[in-house]
Amino acid sequence: MTSQTGTWSTDEMMTIAAARSLHDGQACFVGIGLPSTAANLARRLHAPELVLIYESGTIDTRPDELPLSIGDGNLADSALTVVSVPEIFNYWLQPGRIDVGFLSGAQLDRMGNINTTVIGEYDEPDVRLPGSGGAPEIAASCREVIVVMRHKLRAFVESVDFVTSVGYGDGPRDRGLLGLRGAGPVQVITDLGMLEPDPETFELVLTSLHQGVSIEEVRAETGWELVVTADLKITTPPSVEELTTLRGMRTVGSSDRRDPPSGTAATRSVGIGVGVGVGEDAP
Repeated sequence: MTSQTGTWSTDEMMTIAAARSLHDGQACFVGIGLPSTAANLARRLHAPELVLIYESGTIDTRPDELPLSIGDGNLADSALTVVSVPEIFNYWLQPGRIDVGFLSGAQLDRMGNINTTVIGEYDEPDVRLPGSGGAPEIAASCREVIVVMRHKLRAFVESVDFVTSVGYGDGPRDRGLLGLRGAGPVQVITDLGMLEPDPETFELVLTSLHQGVSIEEVRAETGWELVVTADLKITTPPSVEELTTLRGMRTVGSSDRRDPPSGTAATRSVGIGVGVGVGEDAP
């Protein structure tokens, strides 16, 4: 640490918080975008034996550059092995062999249910979204799920317009009644803070604020009456090592490393001496 003032973007804080949630030796089902960045960052920092599994069939892949899609050749080139997509789902995911999966969505409700299907009525939607992909299987079968998405009022809703991927359904008993193998969403990481399910009701509650964010800001961007845990924490700011490593990561086809964060609306200040940034889009 130095006495110089450095900044980080809200996406950087979200990525680093997501990376910290992963542990050495875990098997992680990885999606493209911020989840891929977070998983590869964790492997470069504190979890060198983190096993990255992509939907395309690559197992224990260790890419030098971040992939643009699950079909990028560097995932197969650096993988321990490559299997078929049906094997990834039928043998690895559905029997519960994957420790943690990352998910995101257009809407998330207070019970951790995710919508990536439609906004509005299903038959005549205001917006038709890309759909489910493998997300319902991840939500059902990974031992744990971590949701990563920007905290906006239109996204954090009382009840999703369509349940694409089940979190806790309507209450604590629903996952068991549905026969879902995994524990469900254990953490929601946003650009404002972190939420976790209440141990009794399973409703998402605020457990941590990122530095410089107020409870009022989070509540203003949440579509239900958000409960704040009694032992609310402040997220540890990014370290020099975390920011330097993140900002040194390149995406396939990019000519440079990432540009510094600009402006003040999406940045936070901290007493560190790092001044370059990241351009990875969050879900």
